Amino acid sequence: MGELAAVDASPLIFLAHARLLHFLRYAAPELVVPIPVAEEISRRGSKDPTAQALAETRWLRTVEAPVTPPNLQAWDLGPGESAVLAWCLGNPGSQAIVDDLAARRCAATLGVPVRGTLGLVLIAKQRGEISAARSVLEELRQAGMYLSDAVLNRALKRVGE
Repeated sequence: MGELAAVDASPLIFLAHARLLHFLRYAAPELVVPIPVAEEISRRGSKDPTAQALAETRWLRTVEAPVTPPNLQAWDLGPGESAVLAWCLGNPGSQAIVDDLAARRCAATLGVPVRGTLGLVLIAKQRGEISAARSVLEELRQAGMYLSDAVLNRALKRVGE
């Protein structure tokens, strides 16, 4: 677990809607939310669980997004993913919490440690924080997270389910 992580909108949305926001803390004790991500979430409306979580959760800290370097701009990611990765590039040792495949590939190419929502659930299972990953992943699917059966089954196999 690193000291800091930057989180994109989709992990925040899925975890907040499934009432599992605390899973983000398996990545780091404090998480930063770049302003473009916070703006994306605020457009969901103040009654949205994600917007409420962002406003009320002390260990989620909204930060200015750094200038996106040219090597990151070339990937043509969304503003949230770009801001998360730019922040991580400017804060060595931090990790990016993103689900978007292109952003994950970009992070790997740029040497930014990356984890997604699925990875957070697997950490929880490995640490004994949850007894079964399958039920949690099904909750996340119900909250809107796309997870193919093949990926789900491979992930469950990794944690002995």
